[in-house]
Amino acid sequence: MGQFQGVVPAIISPKNEDGTLNEDAFRATMEFNIQAGVHGFWVAGGTGESVLLDDEENQRIAEISADQNAGRTQVIMHVGANTTARAEKLAAHAAQAGVEAVCAVPPFFYQGDDDGVVEYYRAVGAAADRPLFIYNLPGCTGLDVSPALMQRLVDEVPQTTGLKHSSPVFANLIEFVGMGLDAFIGSGKLMLPAMTVGAVGSVDGPLCAVPELWMAIWNAYQAGDLAAVQTAQERANAFHRTVAQFGYFGSILAVVSQRIGMECGDPRRPLRPVRPEERETVLAQVEDLGLEGF
Repeated sequence: MGQFQGVVPAIISPKNEDGTLNEDAFRATMEFNIQAGVHGFWVAGGTGESVLLDDEENQRIAEISADQNAGRTQVIMHVGANTTARAEKLAAHAAQAGVEAVCAVPPFFYQGDDDGVVEYYRAVGAAADRPLFIYNLPGCTGLDVSPALMQRLVDEVPQTTGLKHSSPVFANLIEFVGMGLDAFIGSGKLMLPAMTVGAVGSVDGPLCAVPELWMAIWNAYQAGDLAAVQTAQERANAFHRTVAQFGYFGSILAVVSQRIGMECGDPRRPLRPVRPEERETVLAQVEDLGLEGF
């Protein structure tokens, strides 16, 4: 198992009332998670709304995350974009900012063929010269990275280290593990079954709101306590269901706001904010989980 493993929250990008990036709340969210024992962060990914932020905002997030982390965990910064030039620029900046690794979705809207995807990742990997994670998110990109394409990336892009597998084709995870990749499952609901076939952990948005629930899964699994890890996974899944009710993004922002004592704002349009009555329901259901300090 490589250096990248464990509970890796896909962190939110909090906003001020005017919709700008709330840097203080971002730092507070990171610190809350670090104190909970997480192993790293997936920064400015799907939960971080990267494609709804401009390049300058994404670059600032890279700087803040590296500074706040200060080498304590593994920061994996998302630099994927719909053009190779933009992805290269973001990758080079992230490396300069001091993150430990970068990740990228494939090019979206226009993808070309597999040769084009390989060249895109070759350029991103070279620009960052850091460990590179492939973000396999076919529901948003339209491309499900196949085992054959992943093997080409392993063979032809030397920085390729691992992936976040957010594809409905769970079985491909087994093949990616067999390639020696640090393979994270992209759904926290599947952390336990994924680890049983060799996944190194999970990257997902709900983890950043209640990291202790997924740390319980990780710790019980490492201890070999099957009964405890099954109970922990069921409890984490209850939270996953709670935030899925009224809009995943707004609900997670609401729960994090409650936990860190700072308002994290609303997601950017076209994502809708959680309504006041929905927020009340979500927070009440999370309180029923009996989390400390909630």
